[in-house]
Parts: sequence; C-alpha cells; structure tokens
Amino acid sequence: MTSKASLTAILILFLFNLNAQEIKSPKFGKGLFNLVGQDSSWTMKIGARVQISSLALWENEDGKLINPETNILIRRSRLKFDGYAFSPKLKYKIELGLSNRDISGASEFTSNAPRYILDAVMKWNFYENFELWFGQTKLPGNRERVISSANMQQVDRSLLNSRFNIDRDIGIQLRHHTYLSEKFLMREIFALSQGEGRNVTSGNLGGHQYTGRIEFLPFGKFEGKGDYFGSDLKREQTPKLSIGFTFDHNNNAVKTRSNLGSYMFIDDTEDEGVSGRFFETNTNTLFIDAMFKYKGYSLMAEYADRDASDPIAKNSDGTETGDIVQVGTGLNLQTGYLFKNNWEISGRYSNIKLDKNITGKNPENQYTLGLSKYIVGHSLKVQTDISYLDVDTENNFLMYRLQFDIHF
Repeated sequence: MTSKASLTAILILFLFNLNAQEIKSPKFGKGLFNLVGQDSSWTMKIGARVQISSLALWENEDGKLINPETNILIRRSRLKFDGYAFSPKLKYKIELGLSNRDISGASEFTSNAPRYILDAVMKWNFYENFELWFGQTKLPGNRERVISSANMQQVDRSLLNSRFNIDRDIGIQLRHHTYLSEKFLMREIFALSQGEGRNVTSGNLGGHQYTGRIEFLPFGKFEGKGDYFGSDLKREQTPKLSIGFTFDHNNNAVKTRSNLGSYMFIDDTEDEGVSGRFFETNTNTLFIDAMFKYKGYSLMAEYADRDASDPIAKNSDGTETGDIVQVGTGLNLQTGYLFKNNWEISGRYSNIKLDKNITGKNPENQYTLGLSKYIVGHSLKVQTDISYLDVDTENNFLMYRLQFDIHF
C-alpha cells in the first residue's frame, strides 16, 4: 500500500472510531460534519475540497499561435480539521494536502518524504485581544497569499505572488487587534519563524525569519471576513477598505526567494552533506496591499519589493555559484463586479520587474480576463480566465484556464 493510500485509510478509520457525543451535519460549504466531545471540552470540524483544473498554452510568434500545450490535473485536493481543545480560547487548525502538487518538493531537508502537512497550528487567545499562534502555517505576507486558494477571484494567484510570496513556515506569531475609534480597526501581527519554508526536518539553516504586518480598516470589519476572500460575495452595503503593510527580514537566508526557491549551495557542501555550508545573505521583502469592496464591486492592489545584502551567491573563493536571489519589484491590480445572478467578470494586470543586471530577466506583464459562476459562493463554483503574458518581443504567450472547485 502506498504512503498516500495508508494515510487516507488511517484518516477514514479515525473518523469512524471517534467517540463523540454529538455529530452535526452543517450547511453545505461549512465542513463535512462537526464533532463535539462528550463534555464539550473539544470540537472538530472536518472539511474537504478539490480543484480540478485544465490549461491550454500557446506561444505567440509574429501574431501566430504555435507550440500548443495542454494539461488537465487535480490542482489541489485537501483535508481540513479545525476546532478547539480544552477551552474555546485554545483553537487549532490542521490542513493536509493530498494531490501531487500539494506534496511535491521532497528533498534531503524534508527527509526525502512527501510534504503532506500544510497547516498544523495552535491558536491561544491568552489575554483580551491577544493571540499566540505556534506551529506551521502561513506567514502574514501579501494579502493574495493569505487568501485561501479555495476563495480566489480567478483561477489562480498572480505573478506577483509566485515571484515574491513568503508562504508557510514553522514558528510563533503574536496577533492583536484594537479599535482606534468606533469603527476604525487596526490589526498587528509579528512572526518569528525558522526561515526555511514548510516541513523542513533538518533544523535551522542560516538565520531566522522575522515578519511584521499592520492593517488598517477605517470603515470597520468586512462582512464575513471579506477582506480575505476574493469577490464581494457579501455585497457590502457600505464601502469597506483594508490597507496592509508587511516587512519581512530573513536573516542569513540560504534560499533564492527568502524561505522559498532553491538552496544556495557553495563549493564544499557536497563533502559535508546536509550540514555543510551554504551561501547566506540577508533578504528583505516589503508588501503593501489593499482590498476595497462595495455592492458587488471589488478591487485588490498589491506591491512587492525584495532586496538582498548580496544577491549573487559565491563560493568560498569568490567565484559565482550560478544561484541568484530573485530581487526586484512586482505590482498586481485586480478588480471585479459580481452581478445579482452570481456571475462575475474580473480583470487583472500584473507587472514583474526583477533586477535585470542581477537576474538577467526581462520585465513581465500579464493581462487576465476572468469569468466566474458562484453556485454556492466559493464552496461550489466554476471559473475560467484567459491571459496574455508579455515577456519581450520574442517570447509572448496566450493561456486559457478552466477550473471547477468544490469545498465542503
């Protein structure tokens, strides 16, 4: 039996053998069912989701579409568990990825094992509006990354996110919120993490990662946490705005994209194995983002900037290894309007400007037009989009995507 099949069998047996006093079947999209302990000292909501995606890509040469490529895949397939233990002030979340894309990335640093665990985090509300998170989960980076992949406005995230996001890591986060006036809400988050990404088992390499984020909501909270899902599905009856600022410092980072990308080995690493030497450089990433919603209209804007103290990896003798930190800037503008019949049209413009003198890469511009039908909100939807990617005059592409999403 494969490891994936074994994991699935264990989960099924676990679900059927839980000794719970009460099992509730919630409304569609709110979890498969809820478990409540006999003394109400714990709860568990169990959810599942699948994204089935297809893609067609053509290269543009002198106005002609050539070299077509197609792909159909299970983009995401996941199980989610969340609830509280002992007290409602101590919450937890577990999310497991089962698709090939979810578990890819095995290396010696993850014991060459599939990376099933996405989230495994505890959340302790220890005093008033303060929460302490500990475990593995998303860092408080750019808004688009923190929005769940189940709740996106278009088929997938933007080029800005793929080039600059800081994703998941293991560590601690301190979160707090307060009202500056009757409606004006401010949130603050500080995270201290290992700085190597998710599911690393070999210990800390280089230094640690420090992330700070602050958000301002001058018109109060969004309905249903709408500042962290795509589209104005709640049809805000008054204008709502959230503005966020994140600064991330990865001290002595050993990867080409902060805690993501490839490891930057130097010449004597092979002889010393996993504990050998790496090229280390301080990497800083800045995010500025905003979300606005009002009566079906939504607008999300993001800006990213990454630099490094020394972006060109070098061996101990000063020769270049060929690894380069992906430094530069990114801009993403995304907007949409949700009609009363729950069809939505959306548009996106993304611009990536990596430092060409360092990375050797040309600027990228991507233009995307999307169409979505929300059958039961984000829990059951069909989305499609078409994108034109302009890299330079000799390397442009047209991409079409279609995706079905079901989320229990």
